[in-house]
Amino acid sequence: MIFTKLSKEYTKTISFEIEKYNVPKEYVILNDSINLNITLKTFGFNWLRYAMSKPKIAIDFSKDVSKEGSVFIYNKSKAYLNNTQFDKNIEVLNLEPERLVFRYDVNLVKKVPIKINTDIQYRIGYDRASEVIAEPDSVVIVGPEILVSEYEFLETDTLKLSNIRGDIKQSVTLKLPNNESDLKITVEHVTLSAKVEKFTEGAFKIPVELINVPKGLQVKYFPKEVTVSYYVSLSDFKMISKKDFKVICDFQKVNESQTVLKPELVLFPEVAQNTKIDYQRIEFITTK
Repeated sequence: MIFTKLSKEYTKTISFEIEKYNVPKEYVILNDSINLNITLKTFGFNWLRYAMSKPKIAIDFSKDVSKEGSVFIYNKSKAYLNNTQFDKNIEVLNLEPERLVFRYDVNLVKKVPIKINTDIQYRIGYDRASEVIAEPDSVVIVGPEILVSEYEFLETDTLKLSNIRGDIKQSVTLKLPNNESDLKITVEHVTLSAKVEKFTEGAFKIPVELINVPKGLQVKYFPKEVTVSYYVSLSDFKMISKKDFKVICDFQKVNESQTVLKPELVLFPEVAQNTKIDYQRIEFITTK
């Protein structure tokens, strides 16, 4: 009985959703809820597919539509649909409407950087030897100018890691705009990576250089050198030397009531982290 019904031919009209692809990036389709009512004639077996899922018609905007003024026009014949969208044992009898009109607006295409959010705890004695970077480091947002212009960057979800002692390479999700169906974003995930190494402390005694002393004024100060400590990866430890650091006291910053100078670290290697001067007061006296 069931087999007999499925083997018979039936004629029905079904509402097909429109599946758009290859829409030019510079355009956004405004009327997004267009349906195409198609009357089909086929055997009962073939109707099962339409009962199990929402039927769709694919429209390729690179070849299936024509641009007329401020709209795109889809105006294909029954024969075209028969040849491109349906099996040979399905016959297209009628289309309603006979043509589809897609209103569009001009899109803004904007490339914005990715803002990285991390909460990373390293194992004692380890730290990152490079900045955390995102790959890709930017994304393209496409959509109506009034929406796209609001975005200066997109953030990542916070990458939380603990007890880390090896290189980092993790995929994270971008915080995408909510309820913005008119926006298209090129990627939804990025890969965050950083080099992690074992670190150690180092220190040098660095002479204090006095600058901007007025002509004819003699300044005696103490101490003449201070200890500069730093944190560096083991692989870079031997690359650092005393000559990579410079400490000054700028006499031009001294007021009349001041009796001490503050040392400033004005030169240190990029690979050195958490650099600090152990002694923050340089006492001085002046004579003429």
